[in-house]
Amino acid sequence: IEELVIDGFKSYAVRTVISGWDPEFNAITGLNGSGKSNILDAICFVLGITNMSHVRVSNMQELIYKRGQAGVNKASVTIVFNNEDRENSPVGFENYNQITVTRQIIMGGQSKYIVNGHRAQQQVVGNLFQSVQLNIHNPHFLIMQGRITKVLNMKPPEILAMIEEAAGTRMFEERKEKALKTIAKKEKKVEEINQLLNEEIGPKLDKLRTEKRSYLEFQKTESDIERLSRLVIAFEYTKYQDKLHKSGADFDAKRAKVRDLETLNEQLKVELAHLEEDIKQTTRNKEKEIGKGGKIQELERAVTEYSNKIVRIRTKCDLNKASIADEIKNKNNLLSGKAEIEENLRLKNEESKKLVAQFESIKKAYDEKKEQVRKAEELLQTLSTGVSAQEGHENGYMEQLQEAKNNATHALTEIEQAKLKISHLTKELKEKEPQALKAQRDNRGLLGSLELAKKSKQDLQ
Repeated sequence: IEELVIDGFKSYAVRTVISGWDPEFNAITGLNGSGKSNILDAICFVLGITNMSHVRVSNMQELIYKRGQAGVNKASVTIVFNNEDRENSPVGFENYNQITVTRQIIMGGQSKYIVNGHRAQQQVVGNLFQSVQLNIHNPHFLIMQGRITKVLNMKPPEILAMIEEAAGTRMFEERKEKALKTIAKKEKKVEEINQLLNEEIGPKLDKLRTEKRSYLEFQKTESDIERLSRLVIAFEYTKYQDKLHKSGADFDAKRAKVRDLETLNEQLKVELAHLEEDIKQTTRNKEKEIGKGGKIQELERAVTEYSNKIVRIRTKCDLNKASIADEIKNKNNLLSGKAEIEENLRLKNEESKKLVAQFESIKKAYDEKKEQVRKAEELLQTLSTGVSAQEGHENGYMEQLQEAKNNATHALTEIEQAKLKISHLTKELKEKEPQALKAQRDNRGLLGSLELAKKSKQDLQ
């Protein structure tokens, strides 16, 4: 110690500077009540001793001159230490020739430290003194009255602690004990983390991996459904297009045959009219020739022949009319079938558009699920490389796990709906096949009617 400055501390109301200290030995002498003990108390105060019995007070307020009632509201003590011995200098202060430590207390109990003009924490000041074998928590360097007797009565562990303190190794023992306590706490924390990994996070990871595999299977099934849906739509579209073209060609052919039959019918009507006119003329001629008695028998045979011919022609006309009626009916049926096919084609086109829209929706859902898989994979990677012990993260994992479950359930529902759709389309295809066969048989019947009409025409000719 080179200098001690006391201001407002205990009996020292004004600033008092005590200098001229001897490096080896110093003694404080004076009359009773002159403040000898307060000088030692001031040194203990700066060193940071917290046991008030060492400075002979019951609380910090008593350290201020007359407890602040004489106009002094703070106490300050400064010690200037010689630091020329660089080998024994505190860590970090090797370049300073002097070290100034000040402690100040203000009314209300607020205390602060100042080291070389800079404010410092109490822990920093304590480490500074402890590095030069001045442990303020166990002040063996301070020998009060009765201390010698107490040292003589010490037990071996207490004597060892005092020797370690004097040798400067006690500080490292305390740090070692503190480090061991910290290691024990960390090991306990590691055990808790391992238990959490084995009991909660591990099963969650396994479940997430299982759900990931299920989702990959869902993606594959979804791709198959999309491919099969497109094949079904393309097949139905091609089938109905072919049927429409074929029906149009059959309709044109039937319409041409109907026109031919109508023309033939008109010709037969004209021929029938001519025959009726011939019959009338023959009848008139017969009436004229009755009295002549000439060729009456020949004329009667001619009349009979013409009458039979008229009957045949009328029969053929009736047959042709029936054929024409059948052809018209078939024509109407073809028109109705064509309209039905066009309506089915329109419905299939609308269904195709709906399926395309559904595909876009499924594709969007697929992209969302792909993003969820990416997040799940990031979560898996995070859980594989490190685990957070915060409860907020754990809740986040539970929410992501529940969301993955909901997505898997929704995906399975869409798969079942797609399977039902394929089954329905297959059933509808099977129902349409008998109708197509029936239409083919009807077309064969129409062809037979046309052949009969042609044959009748040839007979008439």
